[in-house]
Amino acid sequence: MRVVLEDVAISRGGFRLRASGSFGEGVHLVTGPVGSGKSTLALALAGGLSPSSGRITCEGIRSRMLVLPFPGYHVTGRSLDEEVASWGLSPEPVLAAAGFAGRGGEDPLRCSLGELKRLVLSCALARETDLLILDEPYSSLDCGWKAELSRRLGERRNGITILLTHEDEQLPKVDEIWEIRDGGLAGLGRVPEAIRLWSRPPRYIRAALEQGKVPANVTPGDARDAVCGTRG
Repeated sequence: MRVVLEDVAISRGGFRLRASGSFGEGVHLVTGPVGSGKSTLALALAGGLSPSSGRITCEGIRSRMLVLPFPGYHVTGRSLDEEVASWGLSPEPVLAAAGFAGRGGEDPLRCSLGELKRLVLSCALARETDLLILDEPYSSLDCGWKAELSRRLGERRNGITILLTHEDEQLPKVDEIWEIRDGGLAGLGRVPEAIRLWSRPPRYIRAALEQGKVPANVTPGDARDAVCGTRG
C-alpha cells in the first residue's frame, strides 16, 4: 500500500508546490508554516486537485478520506445521531468517544466549533480507511482534546495516515517526517533520525535538541524523556 508522487507540480492561482516521494503504511507527519501549501497537498493527495505536471499514484488503496480543517463542511445530518450514521457508523460508541454521550438528538450545527471538530475526527478515526488525510486536525481543539487526538493517532497502525499541520504544542507518535520548505516537499525520513533534519520542529523538540538530546519520537513525552534521561 503506497502513495507515490513522481515529479509532481501543483498550482493554485500564483502558488506552486513541488513534490516527489512515497508514503507507505504508517503515520506520516507533514509540517510547514501557514501558507506553505499543506492544504493544497492534502487536496491533491485526496484526488480533489490534479497536478499541473507529474503523477500521483495510489497503489493497493481501495478507500481514502480527507478531513478538512473546518468541520462544518462535513456535516449532513439533522442530529448528532444522523450525522454519525451518515458515516456508516453506529452512533452510540462514536458519540461517547467524542464526548457526546446521551446527546444524539441534538442539532450538530448548534455545537461549538471545537465540539463539531471532535465529532468529525471521531467519525473519521472510527472508519477503516486505507488512506486517511488529516488537514490541520488540531485546529479548534482545546489542550485536552489535542492530547486525546494524539493518543488515538499514535495507536493507528492500519493503512496510511498523513497528518498535515503546523501544530506546535502537541503531536502524536509518527513513523516518518516530511517538511514543506522553499516551495517543495522534503522527505526527512523515519524517526528518530529525521528529527535531527527538521528545520522547524515544535518548541519542545527544539529545546531537547538544543541540549544535545534526540527524542525517540515527536510527542511532548518523548522530548521530556530525552531531556530527563528516562528514554528506554
